[in-house]
Amino acid sequence: MIDSERKLAAYLPELRAATWVAVDTEADSLHAYPEKVCLIQISTASGDRLIDSLARLNLKPLLEVLAGHELILHGADYDLRLLRRHHKFVPRAIFDTMLAARLLGQRQFGLCHLVKQYLGVTLEKGAQKANWAVRPLTERMERYARNDTHYLKPLADSLRTELGIRGRLAWHQESCVRLIQDTAAELPPDPDSLWRVKGSHALNRPALAVLRELWHWREREARAANRPPFFVMSHEAMVQLAATVTVATPSVEPLLPARLSERRRASLKQALEQGLRLPPEQHPHHPRRVNHRVSEGEKRRFSEIQKRRDTRATALGIDPTLIASRALLARLARDWERHVPELMSWQLELLKA
Repeated sequence: MIDSERKLAAYLPELRAATWVAVDTEADSLHAYPEKVCLIQISTASGDRLIDSLARLNLKPLLEVLAGHELILHGADYDLRLLRRHHKFVPRAIFDTMLAARLLGQRQFGLCHLVKQYLGVTLEKGAQKANWAVRPLTERMERYARNDTHYLKPLADSLRTELGIRGRLAWHQESCVRLIQDTAAELPPDPDSLWRVKGSHALNRPALAVLRELWHWREREARAANRPPFFVMSHEAMVQLAATVTVATPSVEPLLPARLSERRRASLKQALEQGLRLPPEQHPHHPRRVNHRVSEGEKRRFSEIQKRRDTRATALGIDPTLIASRALLARLARDWERHVPELMSWQLELLKA
């Protein structure tokens, strides 16, 4: 485990000279709030290394070296967003083994399945939901973490060869570039959308006002307890409470969940009452929906594009959504010229009449 500045400085020349680099990360999103990058796993020809990103290390030199390599990752989207969000890290190039497997038509593309299929190795499972913030890591957790990157290079070699044979390597390269661009351009969430959880569309405006206060209460409680928000109160429970409390009742007290501590019940009661006290003009509105009436021509174009997509996907043996999602098909049917830039060149080629 690299858990000191001295160890990290000694490792960097080795990493800098590496001919290939595989990377993975572990976070504690199931156990803490906000989440933290707890571990960075790196494999090179020289071996596997675990970087303790909780050890108050200056990770900037490490990330600068990593940025100079093509990184092999499995399911890169999550790792890239995590590293971008916490460390402003954007790689130069990547090879995503999960994406490669999907472009080859694999229906099961988890790392364990692919390593078994391509390399004949059975990986140990069971540590996916572990609390990666605990120290020291157990031997089992360390073994699991190392395995996440140990086999990525030979797996990537096999997938790269197969992609080349089947004429899909350029598809993968373009898709990896797009993935880097998309994760690097992640925008901060809209504050007025964060609290609009699933089910909020069915609430009236007074209930929306209460739900907004509930969401902010839950955020404060989750951060104070360092626990994910769903441990404090689920989306469903918040929506139900917001709907119930706005019905005329003499007191909110009977509606407070009994399982909560006295302190948390008091703070919840205060949040509910604050939402109830808001004057009507301060009640949130539902987002304005633009009602688009689909013309017969648009329906016909959608059907034609979808048929082309599905026919090509079947012939190639891949998931049709890799070529274009249903939502993108609808946008293309509405205005092809406006939305065609959303397609990568290989996707456009497959969708052309």
